[in-house]
Amino acid sequence: MNENPNYGKLYLIPTRLGESPPLEVLPLSIKKTIELVNDYIVENEKTARRFIKRISAGKSQSKLNLLVLNKYTEPSELNHFLDACKNGKNMGLLSEAGCPAVADPGSEIVRLAHETQIRVIPLVGPSSILLALMSSGMNGQGFTFNGYIPIDKAERKAALKRLERLSFEQNKTQLFIETPYRNGAILEDICKNLNDKTRVCVACDITLPTEYIKTKSVREWKNTKVDLHKRPAIFLIHKD
Repeated sequence: MNENPNYGKLYLIPTRLGESPPLEVLPLSIKKTIELVNDYIVENEKTARRFIKRISAGKSQSKLNLLVLNKYTEPSELNHFLDACKNGKNMGLLSEAGCPAVADPGSEIVRLAHETQIRVIPLVGPSSILLALMSSGMNGQGFTFNGYIPIDKAERKAALKRLERLSFEQNKTQLFIETPYRNGAILEDICKNLNDKTRVCVACDITLPTEYIKTKSVREWKNTKVDLHKRPAIFLIHKD
């Protein structure tokens, strides 16, 4: 199915993973795109406007048209989110942190764009998943991102055991995230429930001045003190 030449394009726009200066971690193509596009689909209007202003200080905020896509958005609303593209305008799908539609809302919008013959253009930017994997020293040929794992203690223990087993049986690195205020608890659970020889990477504050990325065995983590509270982190495990 070919793109409709009368439709605008949908740009997938990554953002920073924290408050580092935008153009230290983002390519110039993002600045150029934001300067040209006024219609956006965003997760949070306030932070999106702040980010756009940081990228292009001279851009008129009053000309911005922002549609909010989050967990409260009704599926029936999505069909109208791409109306600007259908009217010939370019749009941006703007992530809250990292890359749109990867551990981030937006995949349904991208799916609709393909189904509607709207051209989708992904822009280069930071992904905590890939940056953590790159720096972990674990298998980058085979890996699985598992999103959030259960909160319930028993379910969490079972999930960690399952991921450890899968990493061993399939030789695949297993990645997952946790709500920042529970980072310390998840590291404790990892140390309590996984094999002492299993390798664990904790990647925290990626691309920020406070960046912390360490890969150690479970045995070594038991003797390591690190404050992860309220710091965005991603965890990787692999049992050899």
